[in-house]
Amino acid sequence: MRSVRPFALDPMTIRGREFQWGTRTFVMGIINVTPDSFSGDGLSRDVDAAVQKARSFAAADADFIDVGGESTRPGHEPVREEEEAARVIPALKAIRAAVDLPISIDTFKPAVASAALEAGADIVNCVWGAVPGIVEVAARAGVPLVVMHNRNSTDYEGDYVGEIIDSLGRSAEEARQAGVARVIVDPGIGFGKTADQNVVVLGRLGEFVERLPYPLLVGASRKSFIGKITGLPVEERAFGTAASVALAIGAGADIVRIHDVEMLVPAIDVADAICRHGSARNARVAAPDLSTSTGPKS
Repeated sequence: MRSVRPFALDPMTIRGREFQWGTRTFVMGIINVTPDSFSGDGLSRDVDAAVQKARSFAAADADFIDVGGESTRPGHEPVREEEEAARVIPALKAIRAAVDLPISIDTFKPAVASAALEAGADIVNCVWGAVPGIVEVAARAGVPLVVMHNRNSTDYEGDYVGEIIDSLGRSAEEARQAGVARVIVDPGIGFGKTADQNVVVLGRLGEFVERLPYPLLVGASRKSFIGKITGLPVEERAFGTAASVALAIGAGADIVRIHDVEMLVPAIDVADAICRHGSARNARVAAPDLSTSTGPKS
């Protein structure tokens, strides 16, 4: 049974597109310009490949593109600001010139976030929540901020799902107090959680929807818990991702962040038809004005 929010969410206008939360599930396609992405799709500094992928995402009806230049997989090598910027800024500029979708920059470094916004990004996506510096960058630029739950340990006391929800609520409030008007929350699947904990969090996503007055982004794509369940390598986890995405939609997710956009958009449309609309219609086609251009680009 689909979770119902006890409050309405205000629409967000991002790059001239209005996102009316709850009308359908919005799709964020992942572009990693890293040499060591956990998902095996890192493009390193191949700008042409990044642009080609962005165009394919746009053609498949993605709503956002998320660009990242530092792997956050377990055991990853930290990347200096200069190196991360050298990876993401050329790719981001080229993607911005090629497609008009809203772009998020996946970083927790304020200098990289600031440079990315100057290069044409529209959203800051921070894997460490309301990080000092990142919050100020988003507030000054007037852009949405995705705050994700993360921590260095998987040891929780008591009800860890409740703890994660409370932590996200605090991060979102800190961002708002600092001047960020538009906040999106992400439970952080695969971050600071064991495989079993990830499964439980996904099974209880409805509690996030019911308790947090913010749009919910879920990023379970290709994550290691899918590999643990199926025994499949990362490049063969699209169907496992589809299952987790469909169930997340059933729980009320507003945005799903995925690698295999072309393959999974039909699954998302079917889940929306069943969970949101109760009819065999494609909201992406039937109501194109839900995220189409409504004004000048910013």
